[in-house]
Amino acid sequence: MRIAGAVRAVAAFAACGVLLTSCGSADEGAGAGGKKGDAGTDQAKGAEPSATTDLTRIPDVGDRLQSRIPGNSRQVVAVYGEGEDSAKSTVVLYTKSGSTWDKTRSWAAHNGKKGWTTDHRENDKRSPVGVYTLTDAGGVLADPGAALPYTQSESMQAPHYWAKSHWHDFDYVIAIDYNRAKGTPPNDPTRPQGQSKGGSIWLHMDHGSGTSGCVSLSKQGMAYLLKELDPKQHPVVVMGDKANLKG
Repeated sequence: MRIAGAVRAVAAFAACGVLLTSCGSADEGAGAGGKKGDAGTDQAKGAEPSATTDLTRIPDVGDRLQSRIPGNSRQVVAVYGEGEDSAKSTVVLYTKSGSTWDKTRSWAAHNGKKGWTTDHRENDKRSPVGVYTLTDAGGVLADPGAALPYTQSESMQAPHYWAKSHWHDFDYVIAIDYNRAKGTPPNDPTRPQGQSKGGSIWLHMDHGSGTSGCVSLSKQGMAYLLKELDPKQHPVVVMGDKANLKG
């Protein structure tokens, strides 16, 4: 059952300031100009997971992270980073059917502009490696038919002193449950592990280059995930560079 929109909208408005220092930042907005990168297309190019016939597990994910995927999860968003210091990645949605995983869709994407880290810190411009639940969504635009609880709020609008290419970054958002309170709007300011560990790590719309720590993909990809990810299927994201994913 969805949380009442008015209650969530109030919380989102109160959290507006957090958005400027976590998922996005003035530093991020000053850069990319208007040029579109490779994440503008739905189908991924380049950093695809390696071919495999064993889909009883998520491909190219080692035992350490594989074991963190909850047993009741039947939807996994895998983010395959090209390298530890690379901002390019591929997002793949896997859906469990019986005892096997089906590769449903994939998209070219971006991650933190400085790459990945296993010890994420506020403003380090790297995305955190790990397995995280996906419980809440929202954005500036109206709910496109999301199964996850969705908060529409203009408080998520990227500031217009950022480059114009970044203005629509947060039109659609799926909160990654890294250092946040589940069951709240994506830009709720609560940081259970403390402010120094960062927060507001999201899946959001792409602007053609690296982010401040989030994962970004096309509008079409975000709309698809919002409609497909179902809380009854206990969706999670498995994310990291190739080496750390396999480690």
